[in-house]
Amino acid sequence: MKIGFVGLGNMGAPMARNLAAAGHAVTGFDLTAPVPEGVTGAASAAEAAAGAEVVITMLPNGAILRSVAAELIPAMAPGAVLLDCSTVDVESARAVAAQAEAAGLGALDAPVSGGTGGAEAGTLTFMVGGSDAAFATARPLFDIMGQKAVHCGGAGNGQAAKICNNMILGVTMVATCEGFALADKLGLDRQALFDVVSTSSGYSWSMNVYCPAPGIGPESPADRDYAPGFAAELMLKDLRLSQQAAEAVDADTPTGATATALFETFVETEGMGKKDFTAILPRFAAKGRAS
Repeated sequence: MKIGFVGLGNMGAPMARNLAAAGHAVTGFDLTAPVPEGVTGAASAAEAAAGAEVVITMLPNGAILRSVAAELIPAMAPGAVLLDCSTVDVESARAVAAQAEAAGLGALDAPVSGGTGGAEAGTLTFMVGGSDAAFATARPLFDIMGQKAVHCGGAGNGQAAKICNNMILGVTMVATCEGFALADKLGLDRQALFDVVSTSSGYSWSMNVYCPAPGIGPESPADRDYAPGFAAELMLKDLRLSQQAAEAVDADTPTGATATALFETFVETEGMGKKDFTAILPRFAAKGRAS
């Protein structure tokens, strides 16, 4: 399959490389990042899209997606599929899908879970919004770049699923870190807390798989001085998207709002945005009750 790929950063580059390694003809473009091995470089986004059956984008935010899509859509052949793997606001995803469909293109919003490690290993999970026909076209590519692709419904529903998932993740990680910090002050050993919670009703991915306490449970960023698997600034971005979406549809998400405020302080006031989002544990452990 002939594929265009726009956005060759930390996530896009390994995704494009995996597609090329699987035998697809991949032409890529990025304003600053180098073109990965096996990918043919293009001078512009439009050039990367020309003649492609599927054009994949991996971009930082909704405003950039809208701008790039305005360049891509006129360059794409009718019947091609615009597959956006960025994490953006639902409104931008639906607006771009409407523009693509009006031009005779298929459109999918397919944000990912799994981080840079999953992108390298080809084990990402895709949450996909868009038509059945577009999903069927892109399905073989999902199978190369990831281990699972869930079709969540119409345009924008992939972003909706990602936003809801990451709001849950942010909230549960905050609660997990608070639990460890409270255990410390109560004189309860962290390993003992893990042994109880990981097999009891407090079980969660945040505790059992991605434990924020160093030396506890499976290896995680906590064991590497909180080098990011998923940076705190990215968690803040997703939490803000969740609150933007909640406001747009009048949804009550008080714990999501609290988690957003905590990560805003952690990232913007305390300067910890480049650390893994689990590094909020030592922040809680070092503090007493707010006055």
